[in-house]
Amino acid sequence: MESPTSAASRPDFYDFLDRMRRPAAADLFRSIKSFLVSFSFHEPNTEEDGSKVQAFFTEMEGAIRDHPLWANATNQEIDHAIEGLEKYIMTKMFDRTFGASSEDAITDMEISEKISLLQQFVKPHHLDIPKVLHNEASWLLAVKELQKINSFKAPREKLLCIMSCCQVINNLLLNISMSNDRTLSGADEFLPILIYITIKANPPQLHSNLKFVQLFRRETKLVSEVEYYLTNLISAKMFIIDVNARSLSMEESEFQKHMESARLATKISVASPSSSQGLPTYTRAHKEETDLAGCRFPFMDSETESLSPGEVKQLHDLYRQVVTRYTLLSKALRKLSIDEDQLLSSVDDS
Repeated sequence: MESPTSAASRPDFYDFLDRMRRPAAADLFRSIKSFLVSFSFHEPNTEEDGSKVQAFFTEMEGAIRDHPLWANATNQEIDHAIEGLEKYIMTKMFDRTFGASSEDAITDMEISEKISLLQQFVKPHHLDIPKVLHNEASWLLAVKELQKINSFKAPREKLLCIMSCCQVINNLLLNISMSNDRTLSGADEFLPILIYITIKANPPQLHSNLKFVQLFRRETKLVSEVEYYLTNLISAKMFIIDVNARSLSMEESEFQKHMESARLATKISVASPSSSQGLPTYTRAHKEETDLAGCRFPFMDSETESLSPGEVKQLHDLYRQVVTRYTLLSKALRKLSIDEDQLLSSVDDS
């Protein structure tokens, strides 16, 4: 199983940058630079931007095949070069193309809030997952793989997180099938587990990540197993958006009672900074991520004059938590990305 951080996922990019620094690549680099600059003349539009990026990838594949730097290169080496190009282009365009619209931000927040409620009462049997398929260790591994998706900017690496998550589930089904002499039921067993994993993971900006991969991952790569897994995660997202009593195999009154209890529990937990203690690690981590995103703070809509001394103290405590977490996260991200940032800068300056 290939990981976005594995050695196998990185040489394409480094080799691409190395060749782009060579004088012989000046014509290719000018084309790339000109393409990136052209976007500054237009307002962001992710669908239109996606079409332009896909067309540019196709154009550059032809240019690279005919270029002296890739003379006598194999199809795999050409493919590696285009993978490097995709990562370079999309890293540069990330702020413009990922979750850039207010509509995407609202959808992300609504999905995250819905999942936060579902996390509090949805169990495997609500999704008709038979007990023979229960495996907490594999499920936790799948959860962690999906939660990594926001750690990367390149479409391929985000997609690898999805692939890793889905392959964990698929391997679980295969192992259980062989050990219990069962016949696999395909998506009938795979999708419910993926939905459950998605609820447990509450991956950050799920809608924006899926949209980004669909629009900016090379179209020729969204086929076969990759297409199947991506389509299933999109289906899981839609299930969560449209979830109702019937889809969870419960009575309407029971569903509404669970949802109302979850909303009440969320309001109570928001008012208590220490209330996340005791939750499973993956639940607590994503509750905190949602807090840091600003959509769970109890004072967002409060007027300054209406705050009591106790609320001011609570707000100050929350502020200190945010600053501390942000500082630690920034240091970690800078340490992780410094090598690639230096490489990107060296190519720009060459």
